[in-house]
Amino acid sequence: MSLELVPVDYRDAARFVDIHHRHHRPPPGHKFSVGVVAGETLVGVAMVGRPVARHLDDGRTLEVNRTCTDGHANANSMLYGAAWRAAKAMGYRRLITYTQADESGSSLRGAGWLAVAELPPRLGWWTPSRPRDDRGLDGVARTLWEAAT
Repeated sequence: MSLELVPVDYRDAARFVDIHHRHHRPPPGHKFSVGVVAGETLVGVAMVGRPVARHLDDGRTLEVNRTCTDGHANANSMLYGAAWRAAKAMGYRRLITYTQADESGSSLRGAGWLAVAELPPRLGWWTPSRPRDDRGLDGVARTLWEAAT
């Protein structure tokens, strides 16, 4: 069955991530989301928002904060490609995302994205002025990817 892109609102995208993502919760907000369906069934979503790293939040950059699929072949690459085309059509010049060290990035390469930086594991988000719960994701090396004009 062929895949097709569809618009997805925040609530439906967040619900899909809640059900299917292996290690992250949905982001707290977004600029837009896009989905992929096989027939009438939603099989993947991409949630795009402002960059989490405030030094990258220049008004012309967005971040794919979450992608999630149920495993359909090529769905993730389709989502990354659609997210970049939508962001570019809205006037953004750069779209970024991150993969964890154990993720290959093949979906990103398939969509034409480039790996631009290898980032060491971070100690965590906890500080005395902003205590935070450890979600088990700290201490993981990451790769920064981008699509840009």
